Amino acid sequence: MGDPEFILLGDAVWIDFINTARDRVTAVTDRLVDAPAYHRWTKAEKIASDADNIPFTDVMALRLTLLGLAEALAAGRQTPSSCIQDINRILATATGHHQLTRVRGEWRLRFAPSHAPTATDAIVRSAAKTLADPGAQVRQCAALTCSLYFVDSTPGHVRRWCSDETCGQPVLVERRRAVR
Repeated sequence: MGDPEFILLGDAVWIDFINTARDRVTAVTDRLVDAPAYHRWTKAEKIASDADNIPFTDVMALRLTLLGLAEALAAGRQTPSSCIQDINRILATATGHHQLTRVRGEWRLRFAPSHAPTATDAIVRSAAKTLADPGAQVRQCAALTCSLYFVDSTPGHVRRWCSDETCGQPVLVERRRAVR
């Protein structure tokens, strides 16, 4: 949350990506207006920028696809097959090899990419990881003026706000005032 230009929740890179088109206030400001803004967002996320190698229209199309995914997951609807196809299409472009890695005394077969993931790779892998995690639930912030999404990995899925300090605290303060 330290970047003043972008709201980075830290839950998942793909959520931060779609949240560039959303806001905590009613008047939504699109933070990715051009390729340089996308490049700045990748730097804020600390991922390798591919802004010079991918058409900006493709970046916006991916964001729209992933927004549809977040909306479906938050509403408890089935994942749109077009989202899965788009994710799989991008995942298929990864080059690398499988290798055995020792993890806590056990051998695991893992995919080792041949290069550092680009921003698009990182975004799509993040979405795929969320989809594959049965303990993760995508939610939309419960604050009335906020439209941001977040990943709720809490036990019992009790998280309601994208940020307790920004969106949750004012609600709790108002509840306390109403009780008095």
